[in-house]
Amino acid sequence: MAELLRPFRLRACGSPQKFGVAAGSLRGLLRKGCRLLQLPLPGSRLCLYEDGTELTESYFRTLPPQTELVLLGPGESWRGCASDIERFLVAFCSQGDAVVEAARRLLADERAPRRQKLLADLIHNLSHNVLAEGREEDKSWFEGVESRFKSKSSYMRYSCQSRIRSYLREVSSFLSKVHPTGREAYRRIIDLMAERLKAAKYNGSYFDRREEEEAARLCTTEGWFSCQGPFDCAACPSKHSINPYSNRESRIFFSTWNLDHIIEKKRAVVPTLAEAVTTRGGREVNWEYFYQLLFTVENLKLVHIACHKKTNHNLSCDKSRIYRTQQAEPRCP
Repeated sequence: MAELLRPFRLRACGSPQKFGVAAGSLRGLLRKGCRLLQLPLPGSRLCLYEDGTELTESYFRTLPPQTELVLLGPGESWRGCASDIERFLVAFCSQGDAVVEAARRLLADERAPRRQKLLADLIHNLSHNVLAEGREEDKSWFEGVESRFKSKSSYMRYSCQSRIRSYLREVSSFLSKVHPTGREAYRRIIDLMAERLKAAKYNGSYFDRREEEEAARLCTTEGWFSCQGPFDCAACPSKHSINPYSNRESRIFFSTWNLDHIIEKKRAVVPTLAEAVTTRGGREVNWEYFYQLLFTVENLKLVHIACHKKTNHNLSCDKSRIYRTQQAEPRCP
């Protein structure tokens, strides 16, 4: 009894071109495919384009007509759509201008709204002067930015410093709410924190892509930032990312991203500090611990506005770190 032929869409690994091939068995499809794509039959195999699942004869019989398949030659592998994305990223990094031009040509003939939006977004995000730093190199990026800023990195560093300075002002403004017996100690701690921040240049390096020390910045050397997810998540579930160095719109939108305190500044850290200086009873407040909670990435997460949860975090300071550990006095023999 002759095999019932079914049509499939076949492509070679690494090629976008598809061919229509009809076959009634896996072996028959593999033989036709190898002849068409000029691959050796021994060692070749077929897999699903979507996820890279390798076909068996029994699995082949369950496939609907027009399923898209990839023919792999000896030594080749396919990880599904991720392989296509990986190739695109390679092209993006090495041939950005060519990718933009190809996307523009596709957009000219595209009629599907969703594909139009994807292509338009791609063109917008690629056709910018990402690596430019100075005003003369990317004038549109600096529209609305004070003339004293001569480079993108200097402005981004300043924008981070401004956020950190605002946190210091909030801590300082709480002085009037501190019990009178603890105000002087609270004021001294503010002064110590201000000195430390000044020495650290208000941690402006977090937003500066030119910062040489990788651990001291939150972006790549090209200026890409990734959302670190809500305070109660290890990572961003939506994989938000942005490059405010790329264009004016991204720079403006990045201002809506938050440096969110995991242990909340207003609800937990500052009130705990105020209580510590009031009830210290001769103990030395560990102001450096509070400094880390208020102004450093030990307690700060960079989050997209959609990942910024404004609910009560219900987290408190580590009681064992509020005061400095007292060294035991040596006993006389």
